[in-house]
Amino acid sequence: MDDIKARYLALIAAAADEAAIEEVRIAAMGKQGEVALRMRELGRMSPEERQTAGPALNALKDEITSALAARKAALGDAALEERLRAEWLDVTLPGRPRRQGTIHPISQVTEEVTAIFADMGFRVAEGPQVESDWFNFDALNIPGHHPARAEMDTFYTHRAPGDNRPPHVLRTHTSPVQIRALQAQGAPIRVIAPGRVYRADYDQTHTPMFHQVEGLAIDRDISMANLKWCLEEFVKAYFEVDHVDLRFRASHFPFTEPSAEVDIRCSWEGGTLKVGEGDDWLEVLGSGMVHPKVLQAAGVDPAQWQGFAFGLGIDRIAMLKYGIPDLRAFFDSDLRWLRHYGFASLDVPTLHGGLSR
Repeated sequence: MDDIKARYLALIAAAADEAAIEEVRIAAMGKQGEVALRMRELGRMSPEERQTAGPALNALKDEITSALAARKAALGDAALEERLRAEWLDVTLPGRPRRQGTIHPISQVTEEVTAIFADMGFRVAEGPQVESDWFNFDALNIPGHHPARAEMDTFYTHRAPGDNRPPHVLRTHTSPVQIRALQAQGAPIRVIAPGRVYRADYDQTHTPMFHQVEGLAIDRDISMANLKWCLEEFVKAYFEVDHVDLRFRASHFPFTEPSAEVDIRCSWEGGTLKVGEGDDWLEVLGSGMVHPKVLQAAGVDPAQWQGFAFGLGIDRIAMLKYGIPDLRAFFDSDLRWLRHYGFASLDVPTLHGGLSR
């Protein structure tokens, strides 16, 4: 065994690269390697012979393994040293031009929406992106048979077999934030909840992760008229127009009653969206009066309080306002795209100074 050890240690020391190290390892320790074959011979030896040969073979195996690891590390260090020597950098060279970053359209539009609703007295509320089934569905009056609760539409977190605890999901909307805000603050309340949401969908206008902002206003005498005014003012401020026509279409959402889809009058003349003129209508958001069961789930007495809620996609309204054709480009990390559609980092959106300067 001393001869075997000396031979392999010499081969390891002479190995010039990782490929050579691997050849030595296979020759010694592989399934058909010399040391591996000798280890198999232990079964044919007498107990007395195994007492002597076994420890010696194990010591040989450990020594060769350690030598292989040390040589591989040394070769790696040498290769890194050579690379660092070759890829030197002169720090006295002038910097590259255009190092100023830009703000992503999603961040920009989120700030625009926040500025508009802050002027109406809404504060920003936040919540976790991994939600319990109760906050994401049950508290919002979404029944167990609703299609949104199917695994083909919703991302559920993994649970071990036999785990009977309520499931958790990647939130499918920011409505759970409304429940959390109501539980924490109670009524009256005015909040918006912007943030990431997740649904199992992917095409030119849908991605598995996207962004929403939802609004909630609860007081003693709030009505659909207040909702209509709020949304009109938002659309005028966001699209920076003086006049806008909204159309409310009856719809159904489990968490509002009555519910309405909201369209805006627009024109697509020349392929450019013009809000407030023309004969076309474009759906932009969903809204309605908060369902009494939702108020009860949040600990608010529906006999004393009522209010409205609405929700819209930040990515969608960013595409409409800034002429971005494909939603998937938002998440491609393409610097050329970001430089084209990005915004100056110091231009903070304000109503008095302009949203999209």
